[in-house]
Amino acid sequence: MKFKDYPIHVSLLKAIDELGYTRPTDIQFKVISHILNGEDVMAVAPTGTGKTAAFAIPILHKITVNTHKKGVQALVMVPTRELARQIEQVFMGLAKHLPIRILSLIGGVEQDHQIKKLQERTHVLITTPGRMFDLIAQGFLDISTVQTWVLDEADLMLDLGFARDIVDAKRKLPKRLQTLFFTATINKKIKSLAYDVVKDAIRIQITKGNPVSKNVDHQVLMVEMDDKRFFLENILLEYPEERFMVFVRTKVRAERVQKAMERIGIPVEILHGGKEQAERFKSLERFRSGENKVLITTDLSCRGIDIPEVDYVINYDLPENPENYVHRCGRTGRGNRRGQALGFCSTLELPLLDAIERYTGTEVERYALEANEYSEILRDQLDPDENWLKLLKDNDAENWE
Repeated sequence: MKFKDYPIHVSLLKAIDELGYTRPTDIQFKVISHILNGEDVMAVAPTGTGKTAAFAIPILHKITVNTHKKGVQALVMVPTRELARQIEQVFMGLAKHLPIRILSLIGGVEQDHQIKKLQERTHVLITTPGRMFDLIAQGFLDISTVQTWVLDEADLMLDLGFARDIVDAKRKLPKRLQTLFFTATINKKIKSLAYDVVKDAIRIQITKGNPVSKNVDHQVLMVEMDDKRFFLENILLEYPEERFMVFVRTKVRAERVQKAMERIGIPVEILHGGKEQAERFKSLERFRSGENKVLITTDLSCRGIDIPEVDYVINYDLPENPENYVHRCGRTGRGNRRGQALGFCSTLELPLLDAIERYTGTEVERYALEANEYSEILRDQLDPDENWLKLLKDNDAENWE
């Protein structure tokens, strides 16, 4: 099936074609028709599967054929500011030939400009809970006209403590509206939240038997905690043209790794909740554009954000939650591209590695360097031809032949 086979507005089809979309992804194929028909949807789909367009396309069509309706027609609630900005860009790209106004409301920036925009007609509102409730309380925002309510990355909203905000939002919305609930993972808590906000929904799940992509090669190198930065330096210096996402456990760790890399002349971007909002947007844009090829980030700061064409995911710190390992590694190996996921595992982190293997049902290949090789990396005297990462890649190539 192609997009042109859906009963959607010709101007929307034109934008879809200009964006290079021809056939819907799996999640798009399974939800677009249901949303067009006005049905509630509860969908489980990983980041990078095209789920934003899956709800944006039918929402924009429905607004286009009902432009006479006043007030905000679609409300998209998201957990982070970066995700709100990303979804706004997707909507704007799809709506460029439509008379539809799209606005994102986020904290961390002055609200005066947002209030001015709200006073103009807004059809689609993308917002984080905090700023939305602030503007409702001040009388600048009315959501009583909303026809479609989207909760995106609901699992992360739960992780960040927004469950009460979601329930409060439901009370302020019309009793009769379409609800679209999207989550990357599913468990008992998320199911409970979903059943609180959406009844008799069409349930869709886009997952595989193995949650880890077959396009990603997984290895773990046994490295003690204090030595990890030397091994990271070794990789980044050896492969300067590759794009890396480096995951750490805390913002303090992110800052320390950034300083260590910059001391040896490796420019990196950094993303965590302690940075000013404007700088976080700039860091993401520099990484997306390829201006800088290394992004150091925490799990929560990067969840839900789509960053294409990442060559390597480095699990500098193994995650305490095995689900986060899947989220991290899903950043590479998109489409038909192969990706590499490399973890640094200290002795203290071995239980975390065991938990990851149990969760994924896959044994991760473990490497322990000989004592002399390990020492050479610490002294930064390893011959590039003997680079341990190169040896791993060569070994994988032999296995694929």
